[in-house]
Amino acid sequence: MSTENSSAFTKENLDLYLKELSREYKKLGGRNYPVEMILVGGAAVIESYGFREMTTDIDAVWNAASIMKDAINRVGDRFGLPNGWMNADFMKTPSYTQHLSLYSVPYKTFNQVLHVRTVRGEYLIAMKLLAGRKYKNDLSDIVGILAEQEAMGKPISYEMIDTAVKNLYGGWESIPQDSILFIHGILDTGNYEEVYAQIRESEVQTKEILLDIQKTNPGDLREENVSDILEEQVKQGKLSVLEQLKGMKERT
Repeated sequence: MSTENSSAFTKENLDLYLKELSREYKKLGGRNYPVEMILVGGAAVIESYGFREMTTDIDAVWNAASIMKDAINRVGDRFGLPNGWMNADFMKTPSYTQHLSLYSVPYKTFNQVLHVRTVRGEYLIAMKLLAGRKYKNDLSDIVGILAEQEAMGKPISYEMIDTAVKNLYGGWESIPQDSILFIHGILDTGNYEEVYAQIRESEVQTKEILLDIQKTNPGDLREENVSDILEEQVKQGKLSVLEQLKGMKERT
């Protein structure tokens, strides 16, 4: 398991890379074969919202032949981006579902061949609830989306999230219990800006703990044992995200 990535993608440079990607795809023979790409994860967040400035890689789903991968590699080489700067690894995770294409929305079209789509807020929340990683931006992204939607006068309700979870995953059975408690607690608390700052701080601290373990005990850190490691850290007196949320609920 890796928790580090030196690349940084913003809305501005991501749009540039997407434009260049469409040009390379065209050069490689895709002129007559338009491709649809759905941005998910951090890429979808930075394209749709302003609270998060960057992401470290681009998770996407596309329906193109191998020339798209070649085009991605060419753009990466030209701009000095790391291998896998854009990848479809998301499709190997539990958060992926074939239903995603039904609920994605248009973002931009680049050079008439690359039709980029993204995901509405409630669907991003559903996917991030299923992932629920405390060492990534999953939980803070949920709160950031809720806060920004409310500020825009378009709040996301529990009913909207419930519909998104059911549309993507058929129900809440696959959503971790911690995530279910988290979303109910967040919606009940309502003070999204304060909650966001505290959760983001906790995520940063959690990542630092995992990076330290990765450095001192190489090979000990794996995706399947992260929860156990973090639980042990909680027992040693380090607050988890959910404990912070509980404390905030008690103060409200």
